[in-house]
Amino acid sequence: WLKVGSTPEVEARAPALGSRLAAVARMVERLTYRRHSRYATKANRCRTLRTPGGRLILQVVKKKAKGPACGDCGKRLIGLPCLRPLEYRRLKKRERRVSRAYGGTKCAKCVRSRIVRAFLIEEQKIVKQVLAEKASALKDPDSKKKRGGKKSK
Repeated sequence: WLKVGSTPEVEARAPALGSRLAAVARMVERLTYRRHSRYATKANRCRTLRTPGGRLILQVVKKKAKGPACGDCGKRLIGLPCLRPLEYRRLKKRERRVSRAYGGTKCAKCVRSRIVRAFLIEEQKIVKQVLAEKASALKDPDSKKKRGGKKSK
């Protein structure tokens, strides 16, 4: 008296028949993975999709891309698309980077701080050199006076 399948009459009577019969009444199609991996891994995520023909299939969901981040501070870089590594290779070079020093690898704030740091280090070297020259200029006259030792015959 009860046919297995999903018909309106069965679905209407299913709650009255009990939970066990209701589960039998609503049978689901079994789906298998369409790729070589049979396990529910991160790379093998799928979602069920009903085709226009009425059958269920598994559609592979692509991994979500994080996008490029700054090498120094780890902040996400603006002006660059969030793609998977293979898709980056397909892009043109101008689409993969920003037209600036360290464009596409470091954020603007970190580049600015690098430039300022390099400038200050160079300035410090010049100051050290000037101080060393002043010190040597002060020592030179003293060293000439002290040199008057014994004369050779």
